Amino acid sequence: MARIGKVERYINERIEDKGAVLLTLIDPVDYNTPDHAVRAGGDAVGGGADAVLIGGSIGAQGELLDYVTKGIKDATDRPVILFPGNIATLTRYADAVYFMSLLNARNPYWITQAQMLSAPMIKHLGIEPLSVGYIVVAPGGTVGWVGDVNVVPRTKPKIASALALAGEYLGNRLIITDVGSNPQLQGNGPVPPEMIRAVKAVISVPYIVAGGIRDGKSLASTIRSGADGVQIGTAIEKAGSVKRQISHFARIVKEEGLRKRKA
Repeated sequence: MARIGKVERYINERIEDKGAVLLTLIDPVDYNTPDHAVRAGGDAVGGGADAVLIGGSIGAQGELLDYVTKGIKDATDRPVILFPGNIATLTRYADAVYFMSLLNARNPYWITQAQMLSAPMIKHLGIEPLSVGYIVVAPGGTVGWVGDVNVVPRTKPKIASALALAGEYLGNRLIITDVGSNPQLQGNGPVPPEMIRAVKAVISVPYIVAGGIRDGKSLASTIRSGADGVQIGTAIEKAGSVKRQISHFARIVKEEGLRKRKA
């Protein structure tokens, strides 16, 4: 098993110290200009984000990825982590990369083959791989379509918990459940609380919940249900002031994390 690196140690220590972490996702493709994406990443850290994720399902690669990653890295001392949509979402300017296995993909490419193809380049670039078991919950959004996913039904928390436990047994040191981007447009919201509780009850590794967290109420509910971290993307992309929005979220994460530690 790979040794625990600097970024993974940082995440673990922040969870232990704070009770929960706030991760912000910047998809460069979704911003008007690359500089806008860079500013959003810097403002997110200024507002209290514990780390910045960069990536997306389609198009976050090449010169655009290099420019935005380097720009955010130069503007902050917090970890900059790649959230890959495929093997091209790599740049030497990042600190780490989610080395993800899409546990409920129908296509084995997303479970092991993409990882095999990208591993030599990750080693060559010197990027820290973060071993992630990734689970897509309905509706799934773009990642569900691109990843050819057998999405977990929202009413079946036992399926999600079994996948998460399998991921841990396979050696994944982070588990993520994600409903995809903009689930509200499909009549759904974030990962249901009962599913979060079911996953958290069976795993011993850090658990991050992503997708659909757009306000303080859903954020607080996610952490109270057992999440060790939350991943915010669309909510900051649509925010009038990224720094103000993240400051609001960071206060909630701090309060709910402290409550978790005291429980």
